[in-house]
Amino acid sequence: MTTLRHAPFSRRAWLQRTSAGFGALALNGLLQAASNPLALRAPMLQPRAKRVIFLFMSGGPSQMDLFDPKPLIQQKHGQSVDAPLPEQHRHESTEKLLALGTDIPVRPRGQSGITISDLLPHTAAIADELCLLRAVHADNNQHGPAALQIHTGAIAEARPSIGSWISYGLGTENQSLPGFLTIHPGIDTRNYAASFLPAAHQGTPVVLPAKESDPAIDFLTDSSTDAASQRRRFDFIQRMNRRLVERDPGDARLEGMIHSLETAFRMQAATPDLVDLSKETEATKKLYGIGEKPTDRNGRACLLARRLSEAGVRFVQVTMGGWDHHGDIRGGLPKACAETDLPCAGLIRDLQSRGLLEDTLVVWSGEFGRTPWSQDLSGTAPIEKHGREHQPESFCAWMAGGGVKGGLMHGETDAFGFRPVSGKVHLHDLHATILHLLGLDHEQLTWRHQGRDFRLTDVYGEVVREILA
Repeated sequence: MTTLRHAPFSRRAWLQRTSAGFGALALNGLLQAASNPLALRAPMLQPRAKRVIFLFMSGGPSQMDLFDPKPLIQQKHGQSVDAPLPEQHRHESTEKLLALGTDIPVRPRGQSGITISDLLPHTAAIADELCLLRAVHADNNQHGPAALQIHTGAIAEARPSIGSWISYGLGTENQSLPGFLTIHPGIDTRNYAASFLPAAHQGTPVVLPAKESDPAIDFLTDSSTDAASQRRRFDFIQRMNRRLVERDPGDARLEGMIHSLETAFRMQAATPDLVDLSKETEATKKLYGIGEKPTDRNGRACLLARRLSEAGVRFVQVTMGGWDHHGDIRGGLPKACAETDLPCAGLIRDLQSRGLLEDTLVVWSGEFGRTPWSQDLSGTAPIEKHGREHQPESFCAWMAGGGVKGGLMHGETDAFGFRPVSGKVHLHDLHATILHLLGLDHEQLTWRHQGRDFRLTDVYGEVVREILA
């Protein structure tokens, strides 16, 4: 049996010319994918997960305050430390390099002993379900490029988001929904763009409204005409589009547009009921903290993520901000934790109770972490009001469900909490592992663009096999 790489599905003419090199069944599958980019496709490997929920903590959570306490820093709180900070990363607000200890205990939790802060009591209660990565690292110390890298694998170029790659590789389990939705995505559309992949794989943004009467997805309904007239207008536009495709079978953009329009039309019937959270039980809403001031927004987002995943969406992302603590981290961090702890833990508990956690991979991470030494933006504030600078050299992330070991701490950093000393996981490795758990080989999931094959992990990445269940 011939092993196939994921070829550019939209290039139908190329596939027909080279059909002699493929088995008939494989060729038919690729041709089907050309006409329907979101067609359900078999994984390359034996999958352990069917879907992913990515909880993105935008701004950079402090790993030392939440998951990875450092006795050396705690002992030297307020004192100068000879920290291994590169010279180019030093500036006025960090030149003193004062050790900044945490004022909230970080304790072993559950039977596994995973260390979690008292600021995250609900996360601590599910410690034995978590696989905590304590030596993750990235390549840039600025928010924009670092966020771009955790989403797309690149720090400067516009590349397809991981959700787009997964949608491209596996299709969607529900043809009335996109393969990739992103909730509260922020202003940088590159983080959920399809780039050179067919447009159908781009993330669909969802913004939960302050008022239930407002739409969660823009342009989901058309109040200007009745359904029958809209159907006739839509069919007319699609007939013209298909005539253009017949003239140029290799036009990936137009093929993607045709399918996106068809998906959007079907979404009008399927999505309004799906984004309506009022039908959930009060017990379920309470599990997520819905109706409570600190947790309502993120709780509704996490509950919607569960509903979308359960309905067949392949990749759902939820963005939660408030983690950029350059100053007064002792005042700001408890607020960020209070807004996210219960919703994230509630999602794990809800998935578990419904039998969905086993084949749903949940990933929690920021774009980077924060330094163990302080940052004083004013230059005169007491150390209790200091914050922390960005740190891509090492930070923490956790995963749950979907084929990873629960109750595991993987990786260690040095005594400063700065450089990984074991279990180092680059973002390319994290991406490779996520794809592997879904049954996708990160080296074979490619798209030919500008004369070469591109992939999510570029030319890097190793599956972190130590964390696989």
